[in-house]
Order: sequence, then structure tokens, then C-alpha cells
Amino acid sequence: MVKRGAVAVVTIQRPEHLNALNPDVLQSLIVEFAKIEEDASVRVVLLQSAGDKAFVAGADIRAMFDLGPRAIADFIELGQRAVRAIELCRAPVVVAVQGYALGGGLEVALAGDLILASSNAKLGLPEVNLGLIPGFGGTQRLISRCGVGTARYLTLTGNLLDAKDAKLVSLVDEVFAAEEFENEVSKFTQKLAEKAPLALSAAKRVINKTVEGDQLAGMRREVEAFLALFATEDRDEGMKAFLEKRKASFVGR
Repeated sequence: MVKRGAVAVVTIQRPEHLNALNPDVLQSLIVEFAKIEEDASVRVVLLQSAGDKAFVAGADIRAMFDLGPRAIADFIELGQRAVRAIELCRAPVVVAVQGYALGGGLEVALAGDLILASSNAKLGLPEVNLGLIPGFGGTQRLISRCGVGTARYLTLTGNLLDAKDAKLVSLVDEVFAAEEFENEVSKFTQKLAEKAPLALSAAKRVINKTVEGDQLAGMRREVEAFLALFATEDRDEGMKAFLEKRKASFVGR
């Protein structure tokens, strides 16, 4: 975390792997947001990533592939804790998305309060192509943000939306030209930090309370479904096909 006045900047740093989520990245998010909770001078958080090719291209498939039942359950629990740390942060969290925000990457973004996208952004939940569903709360937060129709479309098809179409369905709040993105994000967060900090925190808190009950129950069901799917032949085939860069052949087992 670095400070820019009243704005705390948290950067996901794994550009050589398109910032894919592994346990180290998830744990670092938990640690950084714990620090923010202890710093009363922080009024706004900017969550960004290194490089412009991907905000986060998803969970690290290669690292997940051979995990057993206990290990994958631990990984999913860690991911849930990380996104909840973002969601429960007392200060508004602005997420800056450049390039791909896929799977777990979009789930991280959805835990924020406002999503700003570069014109080069591509967003989606392609887990169905791996024989899985989102596991970090993506289905539930997507319903809250965009409605059940968009949640069904993105999770059932695995299709990606560009920044313009993502804004049309309220998946992102603002779209800026790629060449102006960093400057526009800086201006946006600084302007937000000029608002009354107690009012910002209160607004976030009461909005979250409205959706929290149904969302938490839904997230539990999501995890249970994810873990059941992880034990299937289709998941094994889907991940193998991804790593081998070929089309998967699913059998329904």
C-alpha cells in the first residue's frame, strides 16, 4: 500500500502471470486491507494491478489443477476472505480495471464499490468453460450489481463483455480511454476523497447491509457447488484443455 494524500493505493503485483490469483496474492490483499482499517487518514482506496494487459486474468489454473479436496477448500476459503476484506473495508474501494478481469479477477473487482474501466478492458466469468462456477462470491455480487439476467448470461455462457457493453449493464461505472486511464482514475479518486469521510463510510455501510443477508447465504451455496464440481471429470478435462490450449470435451460426469 502507498498513500496519495487521503487515497490508499493497493496494487496487485504479479504481471508476469497476468496478475493471476494464487494464495500469496490473496493473503497480501487481506494484509493490505487490514492495514487500511487501522489508518483513520484513509478516505478512499484505489485497488489496481501492475501492467495494462490484465487487472487479474483469474485464479492461477496451473496452481489449482492438482489440489485435493482439503487444499481446494482452503484456497476457496482464502479467496472468500480476501474479497470480504475488500467488501467490508470502511472506506469506499475504487477498482481500476485495465485489460482482462476474468473469473476470480472479476470477483475481486465486484467486491469493490465503484469499478472504473479502461477502454481496453474485457470482463467476464468464464469458469463454465473449465467445468466450474465462480467460487469467490461472483454469482451473488453480480446479481446485486447487474441483476439476475446479466448474472445468468455471464455465468452460463462464459462470454466476455468489453468496457462499453459492461457499462451498459452497470458492471462498470465509468469507462476512460486507455491512454488517459491512469490520469482519469487519479482525478476520480482524489475528487471522491474530498467528500465527507463519515458520510462515505455510512453510505457504504447501509447499502451493504441491505443486500448482505441474502448474499451471504448465496455465497455459501456457491462454495458448496464449486467444491462439488471440482471433484468431477468435467472439471479435470476443462482445466487440462485450458492448460493444453485446446477445446474441452465434456461428458457430464
